[in-house]
Amino acid sequence: MSHVVTRFAPSPTGYLHAGNYRTAVFAYLFARHTGGSFIVRIEDTDAARSKLEYEANIHETLAWLHLPADATYRQSEHRKRHRELLEKLVANGTAYVSKEIPQGPGDREEVIRFKNPGGTVSFSDVIRGEIATDVGDLGDFIIARSYDEPVFHFAVVVDDADEHVTHVIRGGDHISNTARQMLIQRALGFHVPLYAHLPLIFDTNRKKLSKRMGAKALTDYRDLGILPEALLNYLAFLGWNPGDDREYLSQNELIESFDLSRVQKGSAIFDEVKLLSVNQHWMRALPVDTFIARGNLSTHDTEKLQKAVPLLQERTHTFQEARDMLSDELSCLFEKPILDHGQLLAKELSGRPGIALMALQGLLEPIKSLPEDVSAETVKDTLLPFADAEEAKGKGGRGAVLWPLRYTLSGQERSPDPFTLISILGKEETISRIQVAVAILEE
Repeated sequence: MSHVVTRFAPSPTGYLHAGNYRTAVFAYLFARHTGGSFIVRIEDTDAARSKLEYEANIHETLAWLHLPADATYRQSEHRKRHRELLEKLVANGTAYVSKEIPQGPGDREEVIRFKNPGGTVSFSDVIRGEIATDVGDLGDFIIARSYDEPVFHFAVVVDDADEHVTHVIRGGDHISNTARQMLIQRALGFHVPLYAHLPLIFDTNRKKLSKRMGAKALTDYRDLGILPEALLNYLAFLGWNPGDDREYLSQNELIESFDLSRVQKGSAIFDEVKLLSVNQHWMRALPVDTFIARGNLSTHDTEKLQKAVPLLQERTHTFQEARDMLSDELSCLFEKPILDHGQLLAKELSGRPGIALMALQGLLEPIKSLPEDVSAETVKDTLLPFADAEEAKGKGGRGAVLWPLRYTLSGQERSPDPFTLISILGKEETISRIQVAVAILEE
């Protein structure tokens, strides 16, 4: 294979979504797999709608996903070249200035149209096979609004040729554009690149991506705490698979495995639930200190935070969820619970204050026997015999012992189990909290 050049050519007329960036991912992976080049071209010839903030977000997103370009272009900088070739086509009769009757506000009285030779245009799509189009139905189509305002079909052909693009990898909705572009390529004497039209992406209701589902800026997912390696992994699997049962591939593994022959023809489904599952996998793979750093997690007690990380990895799917959990359900690990009313405490414990007091007092001795640094499993093995013994005496089930303990340690309706809490809080803090609860119950 000759030196492969792929391109990602977005228009900065709005925030791009997952479907757009899936194209960038496939173009990047194919270029790297073949030892080729990946270029980014900002197609900003629509001056009225193109905005620098959207362009900046494109570059920011590609950098976050770790998809570096070998070269970057802005289409508006090529106007001189576009004009040169438009003048050439008009001069040799392949295109002409057409007098128009404006049909609405903003319509031009003159445009440049391509003189359609008719016939059939066919090409072999890398993914979809042979595609043929009767171009006679296209008429003499517009290729520029003026010599300085080429439309998409013309500008993209010139830029792809000048940038030596060998493979045009883009969404299946562009298939209808290909015949026009091939006619222009022939008229200009340009080499025809290979086309690979990707399957379209729909939401879980099999509708086009919307703002509610998938069609948000990818930086929104970043801000929610999605890892770039997770999103890259997920996007790569939208319409492609490595040919085996692997689901989680690093960027290097994706590059090594990627092959256009394994891209499917049918549509792909963007499922945020699946994305969160993939993200949780990559979050769980992070070492404790890396998890804290990448999640931007902080508390006044670093040691307890480090002990809480396995709990966060087990229960959360994004770093935003992890941050929320630290300030809500796990706040009891870093701040003493407020247990300020004996009757309320007794009611919250089990409605049987006598049993609650007995349970907490009875648990103190086995807890005192624990080492300061102890696993949740060891705590469980130590305390369950006491709970089972009380159950055998007819003084309530395990819940009559463990629920008062959990509430005493957390002061919350929702919290981790008491064994996990003790393993993170440590023996001394656990004993201190139990003593506070016992004192309230004894009032």
